[in-house]
Amino acid sequence: MAVDDVDGTLAAMGPRLRAARERHGATLAGVSGATGISASVLSRIETGRRTPTLRMLLQLSKEYGVSLDELAGTAPAPAARPRATPVSFGDDKAVLPLTRYVGGLHVHKHVLPALKDPPVRPRQVSHDGYEWLCVLYGRLWLALGDQDLLLTPGDVAEFDTRTPHGVANSSPTGPVEYLVMFGPQGERPRPRTPGPAARGTGDGKAAG
Repeated sequence: MAVDDVDGTLAAMGPRLRAARERHGATLAGVSGATGISASVLSRIETGRRTPTLRMLLQLSKEYGVSLDELAGTAPAPAARPRATPVSFGDDKAVLPLTRYVGGLHVHKHVLPALKDPPVRPRQVSHDGYEWLCVLYGRLWLALGDQDLLLTPGDVAEFDTRTPHGVANSSPTGPVEYLVMFGPQGERPRPRTPGPAARGTGDGKAAG
């Protein structure tokens, strides 16, 4: 394997580890308690700021129930499926992965079920990274630091995930669906809009 290939594999390892942890339904603190690897080290590994040792990879591979080939991206491609399979968490939240985890930004669709009891302020967590979310359906309660935001369909929020944050369904009338895009620390979406000359020309011609 060429040096560039090795570097690329290592760069993609962090996002794959984070994706494996999320599929496992585990927090950084929970994985730290199970493996003895500190939560801060796990966070740096997931965001590409630290290269995991073989011992760490073996521990995490066993904890998440995935092979080293899967973490390295060298496992045989799975048979084609007509649709992705949602992963259910202990709080009945369903998470549907929408991207292949090869590094950089990755995207999930989250679905929180309808409430059975009055909503309570979401439990907050913090970790390295940057997050962008967009509500598709329902009413989402975003607790961001000391702020409480109510997001409805079409609303978008973005924030540094080192800020304590948590979400909950704020409505008893139905579920809430939203998209989450997560990237490493310092990486964030970069909006691009056309210049004035490219907008509102009305001539029906595509840009060349």
